[in-house]
Amino acid sequence: MVAKTLPNLFTVANLFLGIISIVLAFQEQPEHAAVLVIIGMLLDGLDGRVARKLGVQSEFGKELDSLSDVISFGVAPAFIMYVVVLQDLGLYGLMVTALFPICGALRLARFNITEGNAHYFVGLPITAAGGVLATFALYHHVFSPVYLTIGMLALSLLMISNVKYPNFKRVGIPRAAIWVTPILVGIVGYLAWRFPDSFSKLVFLPLVLYALYGLKKNLDALLRRNQAVQDPIETDVHS
Repeated sequence: MVAKTLPNLFTVANLFLGIISIVLAFQEQPEHAAVLVIIGMLLDGLDGRVARKLGVQSEFGKELDSLSDVISFGVAPAFIMYVVVLQDLGLYGLMVTALFPICGALRLARFNITEGNAHYFVGLPITAAGGVLATFALYHHVFSPVYLTIGMLALSLLMISNVKYPNFKRVGIPRAAIWVTPILVGIVGYLAWRFPDSFSKLVFLPLVLYALYGLKKNLDALLRRNQAVQDPIETDVHS
């Protein structure tokens, strides 16, 4: 019974952190709000792995995970950005704020009804997009609102794009280590909460590199296809 419930507990904990993140954002604590999004990413990465390892995957868990992700990685990061930047942009800021979780929901809906590939995701996963946005918002003293808004719009469009991203969720964990994972998450959570600004900004770099990696891979593939089309044409011309 405990084994069957454990993955859903991770998912509910992720949802709980997403809700608290929204509250902290409106209490003008964006650093701590971003930390909760990052911890939620850890929990989101564990629930599926634990379910597969214990053999307790279910449609209920899948739907619960999607609903939690919309809140924790769609709504919460959007509100963080709204509080630190977009609330000063009036109606435009409201529209950009709403667009991000809407694109995230569309991304999850498409994922749930299409037959997935074990090696890659189509579109930037909402988990990664939310993590990038939540940590990106902490740079509001460095970048102008224009750049932050453009970055948020780009993340929104990447989620509903056909850009392919590597799927690291299939990387398993040893069965013996499953029961240690809550302790590890607790340790990471403590360090993140203790040093919110430094921790969140440190996490930003690998997340944004992941987002850019998918774009680069797809651009390279597009250039190769164009070159393959041009080569036969040039051959015919010179023959």
